[in-house]
Amino acid sequence: MGSGLYRWAGLKESPLLMLTAIARRLPRGAAFSGWTSAWLHGFDVAPCNPIEVTIPESVGSGRRAGATVRRANLPAKEIVKLRGLPTTSALRTVIDLGGRGPVTEGVVAADLALHAGLISIADLRAYVAAHPGAKGIARLRRVIDLAEPKAESAMETRLRMLLVLAGIPRPDAQVSIKDHHGRFLGRPDLLYRLQRLAIEYDGGNHRDRLVDDNRRQNRLISAGFRLLRFTAADVYGSPDLVAMQVRLGLANRDSAIRARMVESRARD
Repeated sequence: MGSGLYRWAGLKESPLLMLTAIARRLPRGAAFSGWTSAWLHGFDVAPCNPIEVTIPESVGSGRRAGATVRRANLPAKEIVKLRGLPTTSALRTVIDLGGRGPVTEGVVAADLALHAGLISIADLRAYVAAHPGAKGIARLRRVIDLAEPKAESAMETRLRMLLVLAGIPRPDAQVSIKDHHGRFLGRPDLLYRLQRLAIEYDGGNHRDRLVDDNRRQNRLISAGFRLLRFTAADVYGSPDLVAMQVRLGLANRDSAIRARMVESRARD
C-alpha cells in the first residue's frame, strides 16, 4: 500500500482492512486511540481520517504517513485487543477525547461509552481524583459533569450540548411519558418536563420508523405536549436558530404557566 498506508478516505479497502495493515507496523506498546479507538469500540461515529495511533515515548521517529501520532506510555491495562487490533481501552479513549478538543465531542464520546455500559461515571471520577494535575483534566471534569448515560446517539448528544452551551437549561434525556391512565405516550430524546416541551433529533429514519414517530408525536401533542424536531442540518448549519426556537418554546410555556397560576389565585 506504500506511503498511502494510513489513509482510508476514498479507498476501496474497508477501514478494518486498513487498520489491520497498519497494526503490523506499529511498535510494541502502541495502540489505536482517539476516534479510531472509539470506532473500534463500536461507538456511533464514522471512521476518522487521519487514523490516530498512540506510540510509546521511547520510540524514535513518531511520523506516520496520514496518521495523527500521539506519544504516551500506555499501561498494559489501558490496551485491549478489538478485532485482533491493539486499541486503547474504552476508559482511556474517553479520557483522551474528553481532555482535548471541543467539549461537545468529549461529551459525545463519554455518552456513547456510558450508554453502552463500557465505563461508568465512577470510573471517570476515579481517574480525575487520581490524576489532579494531568493535562486536560479540567476539561475532562467538565465533560463528566455534562455527560448523560441515557443519551442514545451522538447527534442527540450534540443537540443537547448545543442547548447547554447556548445557556439554555439542560433538558432531561429519554424520559418515558405516560398519561394519567398509565398508558405510554412516547419517549422523546430531550424533555423539559415543567414546560411540557419535547425535543427530538430527526435522523431521517426508515419509512416504518417514520410511521411510529408520527404516531408518537400525535399522542404527545394530544396530551398537551409540544414537540420540536431538528436535523443534522439544523444542528450543524443553524445552531443559533435551534437555540432561539427552544428558548421561545420555553418562554411561551413559562408565560402560560404563570398565567394559570395568577388565574388560580384570583379564583381562590
